[in-house]
Amino acid sequence: MNIAQYFNIGYGREKDERDIQMRLYPSSPFPHATLGDCGEIVTGSTPSKSKAEFWGGKVPFVTPAQLGFRDPVTTANEFVTMDGAERGRMLPEGAVLVCCIGSLGKTGVAGVPLITNQQINAIIFDPDQVEARYGYYAARNLTHLLEHFAPSTTLKIVKKSSFAKMEIPLPPLAEQKRIAKILDTTDALRAKRREALAQLDTLLQSTFIDMFGDPVTNPMRWDDTSLLGDIADIVSGLTKGRKLNGKATREVPYLAVVNVQDRHLVLDPLKHIEATEKEIERYQLKNDDLLLTEGGDPDKLGRGTLWHNEVADCIHQNHVFRVRLHVESIHPVYLNWLIGSPRGKRYFLRQAKQTTGIATINLTQLRKFPLIKPPLPLQTQFATIVKSIEQQKARMQAHLSELDTLFAALQQRAFNGDL
Repeated sequence: MNIAQYFNIGYGREKDERDIQMRLYPSSPFPHATLGDCGEIVTGSTPSKSKAEFWGGKVPFVTPAQLGFRDPVTTANEFVTMDGAERGRMLPEGAVLVCCIGSLGKTGVAGVPLITNQQINAIIFDPDQVEARYGYYAARNLTHLLEHFAPSTTLKIVKKSSFAKMEIPLPPLAEQKRIAKILDTTDALRAKRREALAQLDTLLQSTFIDMFGDPVTNPMRWDDTSLLGDIADIVSGLTKGRKLNGKATREVPYLAVVNVQDRHLVLDPLKHIEATEKEIERYQLKNDDLLLTEGGDPDKLGRGTLWHNEVADCIHQNHVFRVRLHVESIHPVYLNWLIGSPRGKRYFLRQAKQTTGIATINLTQLRKFPLIKPPLPLQTQFATIVKSIEQQKARMQAHLSELDTLFAALQQRAFNGDL
């Protein structure tokens, strides 16, 4: 069943909201209610940035960046005064926050009175109809529906009117509380596992500092006379859409920017491309190649990870740099951490070309990255520690994946009346 069939949408005509059954659980035995009928929908707004008296207070100003991680939401990157809050709508504790512009479906619960920006619709559920935690889980499960009703534009937007018409199943309040308690228990286990993974990342970062000192100031006075281009071959990859002029090609895996994350790879999805044998020979990745992205958001500069032959015959696109060491005095793991450290971030931010919020670096700038070269045995010791902790993380991640699967199954059964 495709999504059009799932939502009872006919082929060959424009979507008409009046004809669309906006519910995720058509077979649920429980009665359904629209979000608008079981609560008040409030769209956030941003107080004027030109009014200093609106900013710097104690009321959290929540944006999508604060959603989808920890609940309840009690803090934010910015705060407004009471005067600023009055320019929008103060939301009460327990209001459910859903991003409807941009990162659709990111969800949170207000843990204190707060306001949000215009990307977020809040639902203040009627307590006589909806138990707050149940409403949170029901709203959190609307992501696919939101994605479906967002127009195919660069910035995905779901109108408040469409959001208000989306339906959730409403069992009796006692059953809602039982469902919420079960989902809370499983979700808490997932949160603990994510926190443990974050603590391992923090441990590695502190270990790097303990062993090598602050990479920005180099207090241990390690050799800092070499540049990255002195000890490695650095190339950008294959350009999509180039002219092949009838040359013989074969299809091979093609690593894109989205696949290269901060010290890890995401290979689902992995694109493929037609390439000549000469191109494959030139761009094929080898074990311990360091992959770095050309840029994007300024905080993504220096993002990279090591390749460990995860996929055979894989090449990389032109927006991904491949760094291949040709000396033995630098360990690839240490190099990955050094470039991703504050030293790398500062260097790339100074050197990057920045336009409309996008920052990029080029080959010349990457080759001039200033290295710090501690003794190789110390680098190797650090790499051994990294390997051990990464193995622990892999086990924890596998357990987290199992919990995610369990949670999804419990949620589906709960809303379908089978729990």
